[in-house]
Amino acid sequence: MKLRRVPFGSPLQLLLLVCSFALAGYAGVRLLADDWFGVTLWFVGAALLHDLVMLPLYAVVDRALLRGLGAVGHRERAGYVRVPAALSCLLLLLWFPLISGAVERRYRLVTGRSSDAFLAHWLLITAVLFGGSALLLAVRVRRAAKARPPVVH
Repeated sequence: MKLRRVPFGSPLQLLLLVCSFALAGYAGVRLLADDWFGVTLWFVGAALLHDLVMLPLYAVVDRALLRGLGAVGHRERAGYVRVPAALSCLLLLLWFPLISGAVERRYRLVTGRSSDAFLAHWLLITAVLFGGSALLLAVRVRRAAKARPPVVH
């Protein structure tokens, strides 16, 4: 039985990998030093919430969108909606307290600035993501149409 050689990559890749593990380990030790039980509970709760609630919700919404858009036969085009939607939702999740204005007072006290612009910025970023995705899809569809030979009847 011949053993296969395990590909490790270049020395630079290995160095970067070791450094990233060292940094993650350091961050984990620092994070768990103060309130290890609370942090562990938060991670377990977040994993359970994601796996038991959010993931089935993503799947149902994705399937409904595919059927609603008539994209069942064009699954390769679904990514042009999925990617900007996922990025937009991620940004909304990340910045929701500031977008919703829920922490306006605290944000103003800490930074001396207003959080009014976060909603407009998120909407603008979302529009750019979907616009760029639509433009990329249009370019690729046009190139594919030009590459196909004309149909003769």
